[in-house]
Amino acid sequence: MNYTGLYIAVDFDGTCVTHEYPYLGQDVGAAPVLRELVEQGHHIILYTMRSGKLEKEAIKWFKDNNIPLFAVNTNPTQKKWTKSPKVHADVYIDDGALGCPLIRSMHTSRPYVDWVKVREWLVEEGFL
Repeated sequence: MNYTGLYIAVDFDGTCVTHEYPYLGQDVGAAPVLRELVEQGHHIILYTMRSGKLEKEAIKWFKDNNIPLFAVNTNPTQKKWTKSPKVHADVYIDDGALGCPLIRSMHTSRPYVDWVKVREWLVEEGFL
């Protein structure tokens, strides 16, 4: 493991909260795992399509949940070695990512990230 911590890009809608865009969705269990990652020295990058006021609401969600963000929609460290607009991360947690564990619920129209399984994977890989 990188002793300076991993860069972890985290989507918001369908990942930290249920899909209710442009509204703020319901909590799906991301906060405790994200806090644990930060406590282990990893860097959380909010990687979202939200912009303007809606992006600020997502950032506030992180602040309200005591999860410090390293950056939003960028990784400032990559500017030293690339001009690519793609956010560099070691891990991407996104409900749209192939293979990301999802929960399908009759209470929501779209699936969302299963943070119990994500945490299990993070532990298995030695990130937690």
